[in-house]
Amino acid sequence: MGGKQDQDKEAYGKPAKYDPSFRGPIRNRSCTDIICCVLFFLFILGYIAVGILAWVYGDPKQVLYPRNSTGAYCGIGENKEKPYLLYFNIFSCVLNTNIIAIAQNGLKCPTPQVCVSSCPEASWTVEPRQFSQTVEQVFYAANRNFCLPGVPGNMQVLQSLQQELCPSFLLPSTPALGRCFPWTNSTVPELPGISNTSISQSISGLLDSLNARDISVKIFEDFAQSWYWILIALGLALVLSLLFILLLRLVAGPLVFVLIIGVLGVLAYGIYHCWEEYRVLRDKGASISQLGFTTNLSAYRNVQETWLAALIILAVLEGVLLLMLIFLRQRICIAIALLKEASRAVGYIMSTMFYPLVTFALLLVCIAYWAIIALYPLPTHSPAYVFWAPNSSLPGCEKVPMNTSCDPMEQVNSSCPGLMCVFQGYQSTGLAQRSLFNLQIYAVLGLFWTINWVLALGQCVLAGAFASFYWAFHKPRDIPTFPLGSAFLRTLRYHTGSLAFGALILTLVQIARVILEYIDHKLRGAQNPLTRCILCCFKCCLWCLEKFIKFLNRNAYIMIAIYGKNFCVSAKNAFMLLMRNIVRVVVLDKVTDLLLFFGKLLVVGGVGVLSFFFFTGRIPSLGKTFENPQLNYYWLPIMVSILGAYLIASGFFSVFGMCVDTLFLCFLEDLERNDGSADRPYYMSKSLLKILGKKNKGTPGDKKRKK
Repeated sequence: MGGKQDQDKEAYGKPAKYDPSFRGPIRNRSCTDIICCVLFFLFILGYIAVGILAWVYGDPKQVLYPRNSTGAYCGIGENKEKPYLLYFNIFSCVLNTNIIAIAQNGLKCPTPQVCVSSCPEASWTVEPRQFSQTVEQVFYAANRNFCLPGVPGNMQVLQSLQQELCPSFLLPSTPALGRCFPWTNSTVPELPGISNTSISQSISGLLDSLNARDISVKIFEDFAQSWYWILIALGLALVLSLLFILLLRLVAGPLVFVLIIGVLGVLAYGIYHCWEEYRVLRDKGASISQLGFTTNLSAYRNVQETWLAALIILAVLEGVLLLMLIFLRQRICIAIALLKEASRAVGYIMSTMFYPLVTFALLLVCIAYWAIIALYPLPTHSPAYVFWAPNSSLPGCEKVPMNTSCDPMEQVNSSCPGLMCVFQGYQSTGLAQRSLFNLQIYAVLGLFWTINWVLALGQCVLAGAFASFYWAFHKPRDIPTFPLGSAFLRTLRYHTGSLAFGALILTLVQIARVILEYIDHKLRGAQNPLTRCILCCFKCCLWCLEKFIKFLNRNAYIMIAIYGKNFCVSAKNAFMLLMRNIVRVVVLDKVTDLLLFFGKLLVVGGVGVLSFFFFTGRIPSLGKTFENPQLNYYWLPIMVSILGAYLIASGFFSVFGMCVDTLFLCFLEDLERNDGSADRPYYMSKSLLKILGKKNKGTPGDKKRKK
């Protein structure tokens, strides 16, 4: 029997051997994963080159300013006095295209567009008697400067309308996002082929989706009125997070048992509720045989078999948890002791609690750099016009080459009803423009890789600092003077390549998930149930793979921080060590998750409730200094406070979680390396020694001093 257990342990590697020179994170180490380090630096140089290329050749005005059909920007240059863009026939886009798709395409419509100094204020339509008049008489003389630039004044109005050089109608409009959008209550003219109801619905939907100017002003006013109260709420979240972690040293045991008893109590109440529902329905004779099969799932609530099945499931869960609590009580006590030790470590190395600020700053740099590249799209040149018709399936449109280039100044003669030469976009030329898609993919890959590398850096640095705490026999005397700073410099100097290796593996999986989501989005309308099932399975597998890689990387970084070996060796050693202690891993992981979830719930819930009562005026005023502000949207500062509290709590608790994981791996290695003798004493705390029934007979170095 014992031989079989030894063979099982051998399958997951040999236990760590005693090393008399080991006193925590080794100092004499060399650079690891040099090839990946060089590859990462070359990639960063390329990423910088992409940014320089975007900055030199890019044109952010494409994002900030609208462009007319000739390619000129509205609001700057020759159109400085014309900041708004007017669509000749916005309904040609709204009635045939999804509004969200319009926004994603930069609000482009298949209709001519012109820069104007002000949006139209009244409805107007070209009358039939004006067709024979000139553009000068109908438009320019009446101060209707809405034609495309360069249209001669002596051109007939009918010809200008046929070539779409001037608008055939105007609607009272309001500027939003630099563009003129019609009013919802405007008097709509009679347009051929379009009902007034469709136009009204289109105007309403367009304004509801895009006209955010008034809302943005109100949001800005609310932030101006409540920003200091939001900062106070975030400060409160910071204090609560810090207090929760520091108080774990005193209340970790009672808190964990209260949470476990709470879970058991909830399950017990669920069993009682299911029994009561089952008893009532059983007395009424409501059986599933009477109901039969139905797709209305809510109908199953009224049959006794549903509540009986729920009763059995909850009872099984309750029994399993009780058995686990009985047979795993020692391991739960070990988890509680490690939580207390983690709180103690954080108390000794308080600088680690503020390291998430460094991670946040680096992440901000990564995201801001990518955003700047995305804001500087490569320049485009001359406008492109293509043939377009409202309905290409009508008779006479079969032979018309739709979406092919055309000249807007030439008259369109075709039997296809409504065929026009409309503005499509701007032509792009040059190598840089043709490579825009590849550069954007490179930038997205750089975003994922740099973000994952920054997160890996934070985990490895914190692991190095907390490992220095565990392997200090006399705490705090033997703890290094600057454990966090030493771990930071050590990680950057020796293990940049290992961090890049782990981050690259995770990045490739995340990119695969993004590609799969993109394919699913593009093919959603044409998918059959089998295809959807296959895609769902692939997405589920990739999600599980990403979670596993994150778990493996996290423990590999801990081993890298302690022993200074490369990524593959560290990942293998960490995995084997955890597999040799799989039961302890599961218990500690679940206890820690439960505790941190409760902590986040306490911090975020507390801040959210206080913010709700304060910003809604339900807390009595304490004078002008503490008077709640008058807001347009009281939910806005509440949501910002809740989101900020969640980010702060996540930052603090991520440090605590990293501390627990590091101490746990060190604890497992301590059990394998040492035996409590005079020359091989344990480094664990006295509470852990007491739980395990072990004790130390000496301190490190006693044997040497005796000699």
